[in-house]
Amino acid sequence: MSKRILIVDDAAFMRMMIKDILTKNGFEVVGEAGDGAQAVEKYAELKPDLVTMDITMPEMDGIAALKEIKQKDPSAIIIMCSAMGQQAMVIDAIQAGAKDFIVKPFQADRVIEAIQKALG
Repeated sequence: MSKRILIVDDAAFMRMMIKDILTKNGFEVVGEAGDGAQAVEKYAELKPDLVTMDITMPEMDGIAALKEIKQKDPSAIIIMCSAMGQQAMVIDAIQAGAKDFIVKPFQADRVIEAIQKALG
């Protein structure tokens, strides 16, 4: 059975890019969210195997959403995505329970490698 993934990014174009990479590599994209608050709702509703989570988003950012999801489901597997190589945010995300970090622009092999590693 293919792994079920939730994609979270405020940019529809970025969601489309990740979705394309994932579906070409045999993953099932079960949902998409445009901000952190939607991500928390969709996670509870869809129970995905893994979440790709943008950091910088309106309403609720990725780190706040990560913390909220991990609070409700400590076993959640979340990989953070960001255009900014901001060390502090990366450290915050990892400390809050993120499994890995992918930097935009996405390289397909890096995305797949991170997801396969996170899913163990």
